[in-house]
Amino acid sequence: MGKKERMAAGATIEAGNKSGRNKASAMQTAWVLNLLTDLAFNLLIFFVVCASTTPEKGRPQHMPSASKDKANETKSQTVEVALTRTTVTINGAEVASKDFTGKLKELLDVKTKPEDRIVVVKSTKDTPYRHWIRVTGMVEEAGGVITLQLEEEKEITVR
Repeated sequence: MGKKERMAAGATIEAGNKSGRNKASAMQTAWVLNLLTDLAFNLLIFFVVCASTTPEKGRPQHMPSASKDKANETKSQTVEVALTRTTVTINGAEVASKDFTGKLKELLDVKTKPEDRIVVVKSTKDTPYRHWIRVTGMVEEAGGVITLQLEEEKEITVR
């Protein structure tokens, strides 16, 4: 047998031929194989860790249910302001501009938490910007927290 060559990664290769070309080629091949083996091992460990099915323990979370009764209850609690080009409505009832702040204050005074004082503001595409700014300013003045409804989801049943 020939002389043994020691690799940087610790692998041992026996050189069958005394020529320098075969030794260098064998050393280079062993180095590449060591890299590929290390890579495969790391990928194996990565996927085993990612795919572990052990349940994680943490702080318990209470997820809200998707029942329609609770959704309707939540919707009735939230104040909804709708704007068109010329009108303002609170929860579907049209309100004059001079009465808007007072009516909204009445609805919001019974609510103590900031998350209960949310006012959903909907507007049509033709609502002037100055009208929208004036109404949202009145909502803030009445103590409401403004949130915008950008898209609305509707469930349609086809028979």
